[in-house]
Amino acid sequence: MSAPLLEVQNLHVEFDTYGGTVQAVRGVDFKVEAGRTLAIVGESGCGKSVTVQAMMGLIPMPPGRIMKGSAKLRGVEILGRKTIEGREVRGAEIGMIFQDPMSSLNPTMTIGDQIAEPLIVHRGYSRSKAWARALELLKLVRIPEAEKRAKQYPFEFSGGMLQRAMIAMAISCKPTVLIADEPTTALDVTIQAQILDLLKDLQKETGMALILITHDLGVVARMADDVAVMYAGQVVESGSVDDVFYRSSHPYTLGLKLAMPNNDPGRHDTLQPIEGSPPDLFSPPLGCAYAARCPHSMKVCEARSPEQFDVAPKHYSRCWLHHAQSPHRAEGLYLGGGNE
Repeated sequence: MSAPLLEVQNLHVEFDTYGGTVQAVRGVDFKVEAGRTLAIVGESGCGKSVTVQAMMGLIPMPPGRIMKGSAKLRGVEILGRKTIEGREVRGAEIGMIFQDPMSSLNPTMTIGDQIAEPLIVHRGYSRSKAWARALELLKLVRIPEAEKRAKQYPFEFSGGMLQRAMIAMAISCKPTVLIADEPTTALDVTIQAQILDLLKDLQKETGMALILITHDLGVVARMADDVAVMYAGQVVESGSVDDVFYRSSHPYTLGLKLAMPNNDPGRHDTLQPIEGSPPDLFSPPLGCAYAARCPHSMKVCEARSPEQFDVAPKHYSRCWLHHAQSPHRAEGLYLGGGNE
C-alpha cells in the first residue's frame, strides 16, 4: 500500500457569530493518494468547503478558528503553515478551483495576467515567461484563440470558459493536490461533461491527486475513486466509490441515493426526499446528528455519538447499526445486502 499524499485527521473548525459558536467541522478524517480522486459529498452546509478552506489557510481568523486536528502533505504538517520544503502550500503545492469563477476572478485584470500572476509570485517567472506559459495553459484547457482570449477580461467569457480559465490558474504551478469546489455549479450538462473530462485528462497528465467537493452523486459516480460522505460537520461514511454506491452502509447515504433520479428505463421509482432538517450546529446533538431524520434510529443513537465501524476493508461507517449488538446487524441490513 502506498502512503497517502494528503491526510486529514480529527479536524475541528468553529466560527463565532452573534448567535453563538457554530461547530462547522467536528472531527473530519480523510486521506487521498497521488493520482486518485476523492469526492467529498453532502448537502449544503455540511462542512465540505470549510474543511478544505481550513486546510489551505483560507478561514478568516477571527471569526473562525481551528480548534484541533492535523493535515499532512507527504507526512509534513501544513495546518497554520505557509511553506513546506521551501515551497508555498497555497497555490503551489495545493491548487483550488473555486465554486463561482465570476466572483473569484479579478474583474479589473485580464485573464492572461491572472493566470500568469501565480507563476510570477510562486515560481519567480519573468513577466514574459509567465505570459507565454499562461497562453500554453489556456490552450491546455482547450480555450480557442488563446492569444486573443488572454487579453480579455472575465466579463467577456462565458460561464464554461471562466471555469476553464480558473482551472488553468489552479494548475499553473503544477500542484500535487488540486481541490475542485463544485466546479460544475450553474453550468449546463454539456459544458459540465467537458469540464469533468478536462479534469480527468489533466490528472492523467500530471499525476496529481484530486479532491472533488460536490452534492451531485452523478458527478461522484463519474469521477471518484474514493468517497467521503459528510453530514453535520462529520464524515459519516467513507470507502471506494463502489462500496459507497453499491454497498452503502449509512442511512444518510441510502437517503441520498433514494433522492437521486434514476435513468434506468425499467425502473419507475418515486423519488424519496429525506424528511426533516439538519441539526443546529450551534448546539449539536449528543448522539448521532442524523438520528432525528433516520428511519432506523434507536435509543442509543440519541444518547451517544456513534463510533466509526469497519464495514469492510477500507470501508467505514459512523453508525450504531453496525454495532455487534445491533438487531439490524443480525438481519443483515446495511452491511452491503439489499442496498443495490
